[in-house]
Amino acid sequence: MVTQSRTPPSVVLVGVDFGVPHFDGELLELGLLAETAGYRVAGRVTCKRRAPDPALFVGSGKADEIQLLAQSTGATEVLFDQALSPAQQRNLERQLGLPVNDRTLLILEIFAQRARSHEGKLQVELARLQYLSTRLVRRWSHLERQSGGIGMRGGPGETQIELDRRMIGEAIKRTKERLEKVKKQRATQRRQRERRDAFNISLVGYTNAGKSSLFNALVKARTYAADQLFATLDTTTRQLYLGEAGRSVSLSDTVGFIRDLPHGLVDAFAATLQEAADADLLLHVVDASNPDHPEQIQSVMQVLHEIGADHVPQILVFNKLDAMEAERRPVRTQDTLEVDGVAVPRLYLSAHTGEGLPALRALLAQRVLQTLPPIDANGPTVDPEQGNPLV
Repeated sequence: MVTQSRTPPSVVLVGVDFGVPHFDGELLELGLLAETAGYRVAGRVTCKRRAPDPALFVGSGKADEIQLLAQSTGATEVLFDQALSPAQQRNLERQLGLPVNDRTLLILEIFAQRARSHEGKLQVELARLQYLSTRLVRRWSHLERQSGGIGMRGGPGETQIELDRRMIGEAIKRTKERLEKVKKQRATQRRQRERRDAFNISLVGYTNAGKSSLFNALVKARTYAADQLFATLDTTTRQLYLGEAGRSVSLSDTVGFIRDLPHGLVDAFAATLQEAADADLLLHVVDASNPDHPEQIQSVMQVLHEIGADHVPQILVFNKLDAMEAERRPVRTQDTLEVDGVAVPRLYLSAHTGEGLPALRALLAQRVLQTLPPIDANGPTVDPEQGNPLV
């Protein structure tokens, strides 16, 4: 018996240009997000507006155009690149006759699919509940508690809404309490590392910049890495031995950032992102082959500011040197780049080929020796890269 593969649901992508510099006219990132969540992109619609339409976000004329495109392509859903208010979402669904969702819920869906650890699942659950508390969501079965009755489109029944909202409020409270315990456990682990006079380094950067690949290359770990958005969500920490410094440091791989990362996710992932705020050094990984990397750097800086990590010293690691076109490759692989008025050391490398990794190790060792005294002759001499995780 031949098993037929399930056809992925198709979506129409919609983006509105309000004059912001980072507007993605081709909706490339939203398309990648949709594909990561398991959707097929059937069509794209963009338009320019001075301000969102209060009722339909895009106006009635553009809504009619979206409806015609969805009908002609057989799309089963519409995804907006910007966040919609609950009223706009409901009005659009009535106008289009299709489920309508936004970038925020799409990212929540991806995070729900990718979370593996107990902590990660708790964080996604909190963000999901906080989003649900403001609106009636009528799709994605894992976001719904029960189905409605006859005549409903598959979402929670109308008589169930208020009960669901009260239950959501109670669930938010319970999830926050459980996350608070996780936060205390992480704080205890950090204090233990501080007592061991450890030097803590955190990898941060835009999603799909190659953080996990660099992490694996440095510590010979087997963290999942793939050419996709949000390949990993859970923080992983390992020991990195630096021969030039004669000691080991703690290296953590954190969740990737993205433009317009929902505030609920930033708040929910506070326990994980605290690793970056408490680090002695941040390795800010940048996809050097992406022409939009300046905007991506600013998006990461904004999230670092939100979590209180913008004061931590950084090294800009411009990854994917092997993917850069020959005419765009830098003459010098080490220099500085001004970010928010501060000159930040920059290093070009390729986690895939290993080019530039020795220079990064040397730079890290230099930073460690500037902060901590070298270990005496009786200290450890064995490379502990293959050791057990710290967390």
